[in-house]
Amino acid sequence: MGAERTWLSWSGGKDAALALERLRADPDVEVTGLLTTASAVRGVVPYQEVGVDLITAQAKALGLPLHLLSLPEPCPNAAYEAALAPALATAAAEGVTSVAFGDLALEDVRAYREALVAGAGLSSRFPLWDEGTADLAAAILEAGITATLTCVDTARAPASLAGRVYDAALLADLPDGVDPCGERGEFHTFVTDAPGFTAPIAVEAGAVTEHGGYAVCGLTLSR
Repeated sequence: MGAERTWLSWSGGKDAALALERLRADPDVEVTGLLTTASAVRGVVPYQEVGVDLITAQAKALGLPLHLLSLPEPCPNAAYEAALAPALATAAAEGVTSVAFGDLALEDVRAYREALVAGAGLSSRFPLWDEGTADLAAAILEAGITATLTCVDTARAPASLAGRVYDAALLADLPDGVDPCGERGEFHTFVTDAPGFTAPIAVEAGAVTEHGGYAVCGLTLSR
């Protein structure tokens, strides 16, 4: 039997990059595509707050097809499910048998994802599940994943973290109570280099802006 064809739910952040590295190290898995959601209104990936062009650049660097779901804002579950269903049908038609996610915890989120994927006749994979976030943070750095904090929830972490590189110095500077992987939503990242990239993605960081309780560092592709 050959390797199981798998799509990875791809946010563009550090956890997704580590999940991909784990999946590609598994001889029984073949990642054949990335599945990403983006706002139809703003053209950005939610939470990471980066443009679709940056996610497209990541997919190109990884040599993987990008399957983009365009979602309304706000996006109730019914709208997400309506957009996801045809994408999962396409995956199944291409011989994909599982969808992988970079979730670390949150049982209710996992159960929801598993039910949606199972409805399309596919199984789910969670290569980072239930590992300690301190260990995962160390694994991200050890893997050579380079990422920038693009969005910070200012109710949970200092706005000054926005725009910083995710590295040992940043981890040392995190205030007490801020998870090293941002697992409680404290911050989100965009990966500019990782195992499997043909070349790093050159980006330019814009000014940090604050709105709606978030500090966002806008990234653009270097020209």
